[in-house]
Amino acid sequence: MGIILAVLTAVCWGSIVLVSQKLGGNSYSQTLGMTIGALVFSIVTYFIVHPHINSLVFIVGIVSGMFWVVGQRFQFASVDHLGVSKIVPLSTGMQLFGTSLFGVLVFHEWKTSTEIIVGIIAIVIIILGAVFTSVKDQANDESGSEQTSKGFLILILSTAGYVGYVVIVRWFNVGGWEAILPQALGMFIGGLLLTFSGKPFNKFAIRNILTGLLWSTGNIALLLSLPKIGVATSFSLSQTGIIISTLGGIFILKEKKSKKQVGFIIAGCLFIIIGGVMLGFTKS
Repeated sequence: MGIILAVLTAVCWGSIVLVSQKLGGNSYSQTLGMTIGALVFSIVTYFIVHPHINSLVFIVGIVSGMFWVVGQRFQFASVDHLGVSKIVPLSTGMQLFGTSLFGVLVFHEWKTSTEIIVGIIAIVIIILGAVFTSVKDQANDESGSEQTSKGFLILILSTAGYVGYVVIVRWFNVGGWEAILPQALGMFIGGLLLTFSGKPFNKFAIRNILTGLLWSTGNIALLLSLPKIGVATSFSLSQTGIIISTLGGIFILKEKKSKKQVGFIIAGCLFIIIGGVMLGFTKS
């Protein structure tokens, strides 16, 4: 069941950036719209499930939600610099590396020598995949070195936010149903703080409520899978949906790429997915 939940997350989250780009708006309105959608989803869910929320769950959920806002806000911003097809696989690879590192060093999820060997090989494959997706074609690359560097720096901030969002709920063993409302409150508060200067209250924020509902469906699936199959496995499998957004960026959003870049990006996505699946086998 845990594997199925993680795959559901992959499908939902793999569509988010692509859907948000089609809905329009800048990173401010996209982020705020998502947090509103997530808050609406969590309120409805709360009155259906009636989970018990104590002070620890409330605080951890709020902090986790704020970490997520940092991750999502800066991922949207990095897409503006480098495009969906480049940012999504890079972001995925970095998140897989970060969450796996915490899963191993902090939560000790790799216990046998076989798990450690397979896990290390998987991480190497993921890193290789991330490198492939970032290959440039000098004759067809419109992003300058300054813009590329800025995009990568923003992406590092995004990765730190995403990793913190996942790890903190696992650290305190907060359950999925209990966390969803406090998380959404943290997301909404953090979204207001991070986007207020960009005047996000417009029609695009309303449109992007849809992406918030999409994200929330994937989020609850991930939170429910964490205690079943662990951080490294659940988060790794959840990220295999990159193929949806990456290929969508190339073929639906029509991002300009040479044949060489398309080949490397597809190969990089496959490497990251293979690495993610391999990490799934490290669960004891």
